[in-house]
Parts: sequence; C-alpha cells; structure tokens
Amino acid sequence: MKNRITRRDFLNGTQIAIGASVLSPWGNVLASVNKSFTLPADYYPPAKTGMRGSHDGSWETMHARVSGKAFPAGAAEDTYDLVVVGGGISGLSAAHFYRSQKPNARVLVLDNHDDFGGHAKRNEFSIDGETRIGYGGTESIDTPSSYSEVARDLLKNVGVETQRFYKLYDQKLYSSLKLSKSIMFDDENFARRKLVGGYNQVPWEEFAAQTPMSDNARADFVRIWTEKRDYLPGLSREEKYAKLRRTSYYDFLRDYAKVDQEVLELYRRWGMSFWCVGIDEVPATAVQSYDGGMPGMTHTLPRVGHRGDEPYIFHFPDGNASVARLIVRKLLPQAVPGRTMEDVVTARVDYSQLDRAGQDTRIRLNSTVVNVGHAGRGDDVDVTYVHSGDTHTVRARHVVMACYNSAVPYICPELPEEQKAGLAYNVKVPLVYTKVLVPNWRPFAELGTDFVYYTNDFFKQVELDYPVSIGDYQFGSSPDQPMVLHMCHVKHFPDIKGPDQWRAGRRHLLTTPFSVFEHHVKDQLDQALSGAGFDADRDVRAITVNRWAHGYSYSNDLIWEPEWPDPAATPWAKARQPFGRIAIANSDAGVAANTNSAITQAHRAVNEVLRA
Repeated sequence: MKNRITRRDFLNGTQIAIGASVLSPWGNVLASVNKSFTLPADYYPPAKTGMRGSHDGSWETMHARVSGKAFPAGAAEDTYDLVVVGGGISGLSAAHFYRSQKPNARVLVLDNHDDFGGHAKRNEFSIDGETRIGYGGTESIDTPSSYSEVARDLLKNVGVETQRFYKLYDQKLYSSLKLSKSIMFDDENFARRKLVGGYNQVPWEEFAAQTPMSDNARADFVRIWTEKRDYLPGLSREEKYAKLRRTSYYDFLRDYAKVDQEVLELYRRWGMSFWCVGIDEVPATAVQSYDGGMPGMTHTLPRVGHRGDEPYIFHFPDGNASVARLIVRKLLPQAVPGRTMEDVVTARVDYSQLDRAGQDTRIRLNSTVVNVGHAGRGDDVDVTYVHSGDTHTVRARHVVMACYNSAVPYICPELPEEQKAGLAYNVKVPLVYTKVLVPNWRPFAELGTDFVYYTNDFFKQVELDYPVSIGDYQFGSSPDQPMVLHMCHVKHFPDIKGPDQWRAGRRHLLTTPFSVFEHHVKDQLDQALSGAGFDADRDVRAITVNRWAHGYSYSNDLIWEPEWPDPAATPWAKARQPFGRIAIANSDAGVAANTNSAITQAHRAVNEVLRA
C-alpha cells in the first residue's frame, strides 16, 4: 500500500505476533524476562493492524498437538480452584459465574491469543490524532430480549443496559442521507460489471432497469419482488414448512418461482456472511425468517415472529469486545479503569494487571493448552499448556473447557469415544472480518450507498460502520470524517458441499498472505467507489485482517442437517456432557454462534463442575 500502510503496521499483525507458538521469534526473549507471566506496561494488542484474529503465534502449537506432537506434563507449578481453557466471552463468563458462587476461589484463565475476548475482538486505529474503533469479530448483542435469563443477568451485572442503545445508536443517520444498498454486478454472470444503487429503496422496476441483467431476468426479478403469490397453494403452513425445510432457496427460486438463471446468480452468495454457504445449501425456511432482502417467500410462508422484530442496534463500537472488557473489569477492576458501559469503550486496558502473582483471578494470554486430564490421585485435574515455547503444568479442582469443541478431543484424550465424536461434529466456519480505515466516507455519500454487495468477488461486501456514539467516543457522523469500513470474506466452493467446504476454507485462510487481502481490498473499493473520486492507494490508511480459521460455531439448520427428534441424542448434546471435574462451555456447546449461547453454556458448565 503506497505511503500509508507502514512496515511496522504489517509486522504488528503478522510476523511478530507474540503468541504461544514455539516458532515465535519472541519466545526466548519473553521467557527470559517474563518468568512471572506479567505483561509489560506498554502491551496493547488492540492497536495492532495487519493479520489479526487467529494471528500467527496463536494456532501453531495446537496444530502441532493435533499432528501428534507430545508435550509431556511436568510437576504442577501452582494450584487453582478453577482453570478455564479459553478466554473468550464464554470462558470469561465461566470465571465470573464461578467466582460469584465461590468469592474466595483461585481462578486461572488460559488463552492462546495475545488478547482476551476470543472472537469478540477489538481493532483500534489512529488517524490525525483521533482513535477510531472497529469490531474484529462478534458484532452485537443480537436481540437481547431472546437471551436466556442467566445471560441477561450477566449483562446487567457487568453494567450493560441494552435500552440505552436506543439513544446511543443513530438509527436515522444513513436513511436521512438517503443511503441504501448497492449491488456490484460481476462481468462473468452478467453482461458487464456495474454498480447499481437504490436496492429496496427505489421502485423495483426502476432498479431492475439499471442492472446489466437480461430482459427476461429483469422481468423475473421484478415479478418475485412485486407479485403477491403463494408458490405452494393448497398446502397447510405445516406442510409447506416440512417441504421447504428440505428445499434449498436456490431450488425454490428455480423450481417454484421459476426465475431466470441470472437471478439465481444474483442471490447465490447473498448470505455468505451469515450462513457461510451458497443459497443452494440454505433451506428456504431459513430465508423466510431472514431479514436480509431476499425475495419470493413473503406470500408462500409468511414470517411469524423473528429476531428482526427487535432492531439490530445493540452494538458497542468494538462489538462485543466491550462486553468482554466489562466482564474482565468485574473480575479484575484494576485492569480496566472506569465504572460504566460508556467509559469502558475509551478505557485503556492495563494488560500488566491481568496476570500478577497473588491475585485470586489471573488471565494468562499467549498460552496454548495442550493436555487436560484427571491427575489419578483424588479428583484433581492437571492442565498442561505452552507459553513462550516452554511447557507448564498447573493443577485444578475444576476445569471448564471454553475453547473450540473440535480441539477438546486432542486436549482431553481420556474422554469417552462417543463424546469425542460429538465434539468433532462441530466443524467451525472459517471467515474473515477485514477493517479498512479511510479518512472520510464522502464517496459513499455521493454514491448514495452505505453497503455494497459483490455478486462474485473475494469480499462479499463492504459497508459503513454502525453509527453509535457512546461516552467520550463519537461516531464520525459527517461524510467528511474518518470511517472504519467493514469487509467480509468467506471462501465459496461451488463443488464442495457440507462441512467439508469449511475444512477446505480453513486451509485456504491459513495459506492466504496479507498481501492477497490487501490487493482485494484495494481492487474492490476502487471498483465500487472510484466513480466518486476514491483512490485506494491514496485513501486507504490502514488494514486489519481478522482471520478466523475457526470462526462461527457450527450451524445445525442448513440443508444437509438430519432431523434430531431426541434433543439428548444430538452430537452437540453428547459433546457437552461433563466428565469428572471437566465441563464443556463455549457457543459450540449450544450450536449457535452468538453471545447468548456463549454465556448460557458457561453457566451450565460451571454448575456442572460445582456439582461434580
């Protein structure tokens, strides 16, 4: 990137990520100066750019473990009442719930990344003396009214008052500027590449007339948006649901709505950032409940109640990284200054306070757990982890595994085979959230768009940030102010179906260098915005690629998932069973990639180990 993306930015996010890998060039240095595990005062990973998410240094040790590398346990160096494996929202919640019931307990949270929060990751940028904040993972508190009671109580206990977002989130900003979705049509499936704005704002006939679709495709496009037609007449709602649950949205549009192939190509990747598969693997019933601008189902299977009935506004500037910060503040007040949900956004976390000798609760970053097993003498559990290239072992009365389900069988080899199979069933979904800092968003305003969907490109979308101002943090509501753009990438494999495509996607992500992401950021922004004077070489000031090779939790509502009439017989139910003094948490345990699941499953896991 000319002039703006510095070599230091690049290194911060890739080659010198301070992690648990034995390959880390900083391992020996840290081992020699940081025997106490206390982090230096200037340690602040949110400000790193470049390759983040599952950054280099966070995954290599676990991959070595999966490949068969042995990490012999030594004598226990310390003892704890609870060890939590994984410092995401589920792991932090588990520590909180345990301490709530045992206030004097000693708790150790171990995480393989250089920051806490798991997928709830914070990205910070500096521009012209200002700090702009973005979310590197978990976006929002999605539909808080649907949260379990224990999850709602935790949010309240750490200081989150969701009703405040009705004032903090400017729901009218973009509409007041007459901004709407745009579509960048590709030149492989359509007559030519073209950006068309006004999606779902101007009349459908007017929108269709501007597209590079054929006359027949335009007519079909307008028809499925405007025709009040039941494509399954004569069937009851229950019969329709049963049929459409096993009918992909692609097949529904092709076989029932009978649209032109170009309309199918228009929507093929529409939900890639949500379901992470093409519409040929998404049940038509899922589209019926998805508030995402996908036509054809309104009069066939009308929606009855949905998360979209509550606005999608419960969003901190860093997504749910602020929720993670608030939980850490509750556990370690000295680490996160302040007292409110407003001031946590601009608080600078003191990472040196996370892991100090003598604290009842300690959060140890850059530490990959490689083995968890009952000690064989009494009921205690030994936990072995790798930190800065060195292997350490601690002993615990209870352990909560709040890491990825798929990693647990390798870390806990003593688990029953049926439980291991259930854990392995959860194939996590790889995806990338890329954040792009630009000095202003004037080109979007001039083009009348806040969201561009690409029908067939590397990044599925680019969109403006959520307009929320909170405490001392003010959103750049003027088009002439800096903006953090959001771009999402999920590798699409037309010829690979089911979870195998996510395994292939994981390999793709881990072998794609930063330079490839940078190229596509520049190319796609220039495609969409150059007509309004945007120049990526000049206007892109920083890029953070949040690469999640193990991203969303497995979704059990896609077309290939079998019926599970007995909830106790599902793979995920078998996977989350407690084993001795070891319990399983994380959103994986609830097969739902959201914060509600992460918190709720943590609460269950803590209760299980306390009953053990």
